[in-house]
Amino acid sequence: MRDFLSKRVVSLEPSGIRKFFDIVSEMPDAISLGVGEPDFDTPWRVREEGIYSLERGRTFYTSNAGLKELRYEISEYLERKYELVYDPNHEIIVTVGGSEGIDIAMRTILDPGDEVIVVQPCFVSYVACVVMAGGTPVIVSLKEEDKFKLKKEQLEAAVTDKTKAMIISFPNNPTGAIMTKEELEPIAEFAKEHDIVVISDEIYSELTYGRDHVSIASLPEMKDRSIVINGFSKAFAMTGWRLGYVAAPRYMMKQMVKVHQFCIMAAPTTSQYAAIEAMRSCDDEVEEMRTAYNQRRRFLVHEFQRMGIECFEPEGAFYIFPSIKKFGMTSEEFATKLLNEEKVAIVPGSAFGACGEGYLRVSYAYSIEELKEALGRLERFINHLPKKQ
Repeated sequence: MRDFLSKRVVSLEPSGIRKFFDIVSEMPDAISLGVGEPDFDTPWRVREEGIYSLERGRTFYTSNAGLKELRYEISEYLERKYELVYDPNHEIIVTVGGSEGIDIAMRTILDPGDEVIVVQPCFVSYVACVVMAGGTPVIVSLKEEDKFKLKKEQLEAAVTDKTKAMIISFPNNPTGAIMTKEELEPIAEFAKEHDIVVISDEIYSELTYGRDHVSIASLPEMKDRSIVINGFSKAFAMTGWRLGYVAAPRYMMKQMVKVHQFCIMAAPTTSQYAAIEAMRSCDDEVEEMRTAYNQRRRFLVHEFQRMGIECFEPEGAFYIFPSIKKFGMTSEEFATKLLNEEKVAIVPGSAFGACGEGYLRVSYAYSIEELKEALGRLERFINHLPKKQ
């Protein structure tokens, strides 16, 4: 029989996040700190708007790009929050989550053999989306000593005449690192000097602590070479609604809509009506969630330091990325042993790229009570480990 499978797809490794999630779902009394999903309910007024749209029979396809009313709200939101100006009629598309936005961005700009600089550690789908679009990922590894921030010299060492784009994500999943305007400026200069596209995944833009988020697309001359990915899952606790959006210059968006219409048609109609309400009236709820995450962030940093586990202090998202190198195990070994012995699921840092080896991603999108119980089990676990000579 012929091999009917795509070699590109076969070459891809399954998600390291889902592997531990699937195990924990069948393990009684297990605690998972592995999934990047808010533990808050979607704000009631958003749910109510979704219910109302169903009651009114609003169950038909929207336009391919999404409800015009929602695109106008997104446009106003981006300008109000991040000083980004996009035409809602021609420069914004509503997608099935931010993940679809990443996928269609890659498929819109890449030809076979084009290289994409992928900044790791990063969300697990970036490399896969590059490969499935026919591109070649070129990895740039962030370093803890740089506070997991990207440096221009790292990009200069990776760029070739085949480089078409780079994909970055700040606030970062899994490290929680952010980039200030001053730190983004040399990255923008690099993109302009080498004439490449920047895909900026800003899904955690509302979750920063002590600083406001800055989009690289807001810097001078960057809008025309930037694709901004964002969505409703993290900030508005709407993961299951599967709704995101992309903002990009008109010449890119015209082609992006074609990819979207052929593979998706349109994002879920009910979710779009609910999202309008989220953008109009949920600033207070978002602030309440951010305040709770910040409390949990400070608690985790303190507890890891107390246990003698080296830990970079995150400034965004809802993850912490402690180092477990001192224990002499790989990330996978440590996480597997912890799960089997103490029933605590934490994602190995290696799931986010080779430079994540020696780290764990711990989500604090869980209650303080759950975090206390999980950390108590973790402390018991490490206290029983043999001391590394």
